[in-house]
Amino acid sequence: MASDASLGSKLHIDAMQSVVPMNPTDPRESTRVLVSGSHSSTIFGRCFHIVLCYNKASDEDSGWLVAGWIKESLGRALSGQPLLAGRLKRHDDKGNEDLQIVSNDSGVRMFEARIDIYLADFLDLKAKEDAETNLVYWEDVHEQNPQFFPLFYVQVTNFKCGGYSIGISSSLLLEDPFVITSFLKKWANVHKSLVSKPDVPKMPNFYLPNFGNSVGGSPSLLIGSKTSKSVAQSVVFKIPTKILNLDNHIYHNLAAQCIDEAEHVAGTKMASKFSLFVKKPNEDIKVEICSKEGLIQKPYSSMSGFTCASSWDLLEADEICFNEGNKAAYVSCWINSKFDEGSVMIVGSDNEDTSGTKIIVTLTAKN
Repeated sequence: MASDASLGSKLHIDAMQSVVPMNPTDPRESTRVLVSGSHSSTIFGRCFHIVLCYNKASDEDSGWLVAGWIKESLGRALSGQPLLAGRLKRHDDKGNEDLQIVSNDSGVRMFEARIDIYLADFLDLKAKEDAETNLVYWEDVHEQNPQFFPLFYVQVTNFKCGGYSIGISSSLLLEDPFVITSFLKKWANVHKSLVSKPDVPKMPNFYLPNFGNSVGGSPSLLIGSKTSKSVAQSVVFKIPTKILNLDNHIYHNLAAQCIDEAEHVAGTKMASKFSLFVKKPNEDIKVEICSKEGLIQKPYSSMSGFTCASSWDLLEADEICFNEGNKAAYVSCWINSKFDEGSVMIVGSDNEDTSGTKIIVTLTAKN
């Protein structure tokens, strides 16, 4: 059985491509990222990862086939949410801290990979945290030239047995984990609808084994993921009531209370500094670099009605199914750990959302 420490040497990336929305985005959409507090470049590397592992459902099923159809299904899904295929840019040419995400159709980056172990052996690993990072790809956005870096990555990895994984990485500046998971469910439905059409060809146009040498017969691409090997623990909270006016006082109050509770649940402490993300649907995202010491010194009023989940159960990510009837054998979600900083993300609801406000507290990884 492979150890988690050896999996990196068993991973081979065979193809890299960009997936753009099927239809050009016109007019272009945009959203601002408002940064305040002492600036920290770590906000450019903050991302949400999700890994979905699937057993081989039939003789015709494989990660190579899924990846081939993804080129088409993801392009269709992105037409409904084009910001995922966009890029960050400075809000003006004066180098100020405010940023803007623009739906310029630069594309999602997709990788096709293979790993020389069986899916069952991976699932049998007692500690998968480090091993999982081989199944997602991420590269931190360059602070000075953010316009050249994708904000959303897909990696399809084939196991020796024919099983495969689909790994997603998405910048926290782009969307919150709940919006990303909702998009993945919609995309999976588009994918299933596409491949189930009676006139669909047996093979997708972008079936990698049909191009050049057979997969595995040529050297893998000389690129490597910058995915953090430090997987931090997140605690997810839900407040049933909608908080429509998330001003500084309220979200500082929420952050302080949830950090206290998260430290108790996780048995570890928040770092002295953390990134505070505040996001409401269809509004600018606000990012503030906060001091934990300064925050807890401010008096705050306790709010009731919190629901706390030590895992990501509130996302219901196990419902994401790309092949009809083939549910994921394993699902894992995490927000990456950056240096010695934690993060808090407050996800507000809109007027039509009855699910309330959600708070995600990510503590620093344990040593």
